[in-house]
Amino acid sequence: METFIGDLRGVMTITDLAAVTGLGWDTVKDIVKQRLQKDYGAPRLKDLKHLSIDEIYLGRRRKYYTLVLDLDSGRIVWVANGRGADALRKFWRALRCSRAKIKAVAMDMSAAYWAAVAENLPKAAIVFDRFHIVKLVNEKLDDLRRELVREATGLMKKTVKGIRYLLLMRRDNVQAEKLPRLDEALKHNEPLLAGYLLKEALGLLWEQPTFSEMKAFLKEWCQWAVDTGVRQMQQLAKTLAVHARGILNWWKHRINNGRMEGINNKIKTLLRQTYGLRDEAFLRLKLYGLHDAKLQLLG
Repeated sequence: METFIGDLRGVMTITDLAAVTGLGWDTVKDIVKQRLQKDYGAPRLKDLKHLSIDEIYLGRRRKYYTLVLDLDSGRIVWVANGRGADALRKFWRALRCSRAKIKAVAMDMSAAYWAAVAENLPKAAIVFDRFHIVKLVNEKLDDLRRELVREATGLMKKTVKGIRYLLLMRRDNVQAEKLPRLDEALKHNEPLLAGYLLKEALGLLWEQPTFSEMKAFLKEWCQWAVDTGVRQMQQLAKTLAVHARGILNWWKHRINNGRMEGINNKIKTLLRQTYGLRDEAFLRLKLYGLHDAKLQLLG
């Protein structure tokens, strides 16, 4: 019976398994937990080469988890309570014991994670995630838009207000009939136009054919941003210049947090299914097995 339940845990909910077997929900859950412990209770770290580190908010009760993802297999290899450098102290110890040879780590530009990886994996390349960089550009552009809306009056205010999504969307994704609305706002506002052009141009950074061209492009982009005189773009240029090495490391390692974002979406589905569940150890085991699951896991 236990083998039957263990084999079907990824395609049937606990409620369905309880109904089929005639066992109680808690009994089935305990059997599933034992199987998860056997399969995922001791994360394998020895063969890790490319990692992704990120945090996810789990709600007011559980707060944050910090996750470490094996980018080569797509599996979660570590789940830690909290966020920031302190959350991964046990992971670094376990990783050293495993003698894994980490080549590169993808992350956002969090100073805490950056410092922790540099300290614990001095030979690994840090690759700042391109999607977080694009998100940062969009945040700065939106901050500029809000500032202009507050300061604008009359027709100018009406022109700039209400274009947020058009402004932040990639131009080739904007519907043709909506482009005149966007272009009208840009035509009448030079700072907004400068920020918009910088946002559009930055996407070309990861399309440069050689490392030297990527490096030159980033340097020129940062100088362009400074020369606009737009405060938000100047701040962004400073941030990217400070993090240039980690941005440019993408050229050699070609990793990002894209797989982690997909995992985070699965976790949100899992959390909806585990609403009210108090067994933290069970939840952690579910996360370790998430790459094998079909998310018909509870209920």
